[in-house]
Amino acid sequence: MSLFVAVDNIDKVFDLRGGGQYIALKGINLEIKKGEFISLIGHSGCGKSTLLNMIAGLDLPSEGVVTLEGKRISRPGPDRMVVFQNYSLLPWRSVRQNIALAVDSVMGDLPAGERKAIVEKHIDMVGLRPHADKSPTMLSGGQKQRVAIARALAIRPKLLLLDEPFGALDALTRGNLQEQLMQICEENEVTAVMVTHDVDEAVLLSDRIVMLTNGPESKIGSILEVDIPRPRKRMQVVEHPSYYSLRSEMIYFLNQQKKIKKLRARKTAAVSRHGLEKVNLELGFIPLTACAPLAIAKEKGFFAKHGLDEVNLVRESSWRGIIDGIAGGFLDAAQMPSGLPIWMTLGGHENRPLPVVTALTMTRNGNGITISKNLAEQGIRTLPEFKQYLLRTRNKRHIMGVVHPASMHNLLLRYWLASGGVDPDKDVHIQTLPPAQMVADLQQGSIDGYCIGEPWNIRAAEEGVGFTVASDVDIWQGHPGKVLGVREDWAERYPNTHIALTKALLESCYYCSLPENAQEVRQILARKDYVSTDLNYIHLDDSTLKIASPDGIAREYAHHQFYADSAINRPSRTEQIWIMTQLARWGDVPLPRNWVEIVERVCRVRVFSTAARELGMDINYTRQPITFFDGVPFNGDDPLAYLNSLKIKRDFSMAEVALDFPSPRAA
Repeated sequence: MSLFVAVDNIDKVFDLRGGGQYIALKGINLEIKKGEFISLIGHSGCGKSTLLNMIAGLDLPSEGVVTLEGKRISRPGPDRMVVFQNYSLLPWRSVRQNIALAVDSVMGDLPAGERKAIVEKHIDMVGLRPHADKSPTMLSGGQKQRVAIARALAIRPKLLLLDEPFGALDALTRGNLQEQLMQICEENEVTAVMVTHDVDEAVLLSDRIVMLTNGPESKIGSILEVDIPRPRKRMQVVEHPSYYSLRSEMIYFLNQQKKIKKLRARKTAAVSRHGLEKVNLELGFIPLTACAPLAIAKEKGFFAKHGLDEVNLVRESSWRGIIDGIAGGFLDAAQMPSGLPIWMTLGGHENRPLPVVTALTMTRNGNGITISKNLAEQGIRTLPEFKQYLLRTRNKRHIMGVVHPASMHNLLLRYWLASGGVDPDKDVHIQTLPPAQMVADLQQGSIDGYCIGEPWNIRAAEEGVGFTVASDVDIWQGHPGKVLGVREDWAERYPNTHIALTKALLESCYYCSLPENAQEVRQILARKDYVSTDLNYIHLDDSTLKIASPDGIAREYAHHQFYADSAINRPSRTEQIWIMTQLARWGDVPLPRNWVEIVERVCRVRVFSTAARELGMDINYTRQPITFFDGVPFNGDDPLAYLNSLKIKRDFSMAEVALDFPSPRAA
């Protein structure tokens, strides 16, 4: 398909009464190929119809240009026909006369008989032969919209533009018209652009879906390629493997934009008090047992104690929401998997380095690898047994769930598999899933297992739907679990606030670690605002816990470790170097040649030390070697040699990672 429509770096600015301006669209770039069906989707006010009107020539961009077949669009024309939601039919003319008016206006040079034939063809095309002589007042909403579509297509436009054409129709009529439109566009090779709020409609009709961010200054947030083959039937589309992933992607985007809109409405300029540069913070978290330090700091007043008077905890359903919030600047800080700061710093997010730092390890341990009840019933209890099972069933696709490529869950699962001779990319398929979805997918049989933090391993074991085949005790006891993460530029802009935040959470970690507080912490975590789960699934008060499977075999779990005198909360450069090697090992990011600089920038040891010292806590630290169950030593002084010594790995690259933000004076 050749380039047909080009939207080249357009802005749209509206003048406001009394002065001032509203920037509706900013920097929109879009190329549309001949014969493509494009849908524009986004919340009300994001500029979808404004963009459509500029393509139609009904409005002009303030900056930039829109072209059709290389010619600039400066006014409306018959080569672009718009179908509006409100039909726009002349009530004193019949169906035939409404269509004929458009044909006669545009094709007046054709013989009358030929024009009449075109009108009659399009009446039949939309199934309105029995109603051809009726006025619009005698038609249903769906029939009126069919007249509008027939009128638009009858003049043979180069481009069909649809502004929520089915929005006012009932579900049955809408479904029938969608299928008719799809068939007409395919048979006549029509190029179309449609504005819609309906995610299912977008998947059914589109070749690509353009998702717009909230206004003002709306941008293209993402473009989805719809890989479902044509011709399409509604029920066949629903059964296609890509359907639910496309639908989920749009729903996530729309929900995230809604959340961002709320945060924008609440967010004010930085408020400074108590010697802090900023006291109004938005902190992101995921509903896991490991969110305890944030929940307790909020509920027990540790944030307020250290001068952070206005802290709002933002509950996300997946780590992707945390990443988007930090990258977009809508979150000040967040609970993160221990590998996320280094992953974002090295360009894991959208292939652009975004320096993120951590001054606090909030939890250690708390993870496990759980397999389905079906596998457990086949006698699988160990890694060698799991490997043999994979060999016996190599004709099947085996899926293991993790929450994010940079999470310790993913890195531990991959290390565990590879140490047993199982290639985590070739022998199994590792899929990213939201934490709360894991148990349901395991029970439904859509995944074979997962590696995740609590309470999801214990819950699967206690509900009898899964068996924990390995836990922290079996892989790497004492590994970093969740850390506090902030953007590097945020840390430099608000250094005193960063220390205060670290102090509040470090004191909260200490509170969570005390056995006498365990029951209170469990009750707070179980609330709807936090983990929202049964109290029995949250265990904090023992260093280890044994849970028996239905056949009586017990697994030992290492609980979250929140605080200890050995400064376990101190960010560890050695651990971050190991994480860096594993991310490079599996091809997620390159191994940086300037790895020393990167690790020193990510690990804000000085911030941690200042916070701990001001709290009167022990900050003595002796570097401990990383010890794995397989006995393979890790040399943090030569990550390249370590990486080369590993048998199972992907081809990895080395690169000098240039960070835009200047290196800070204080690490």
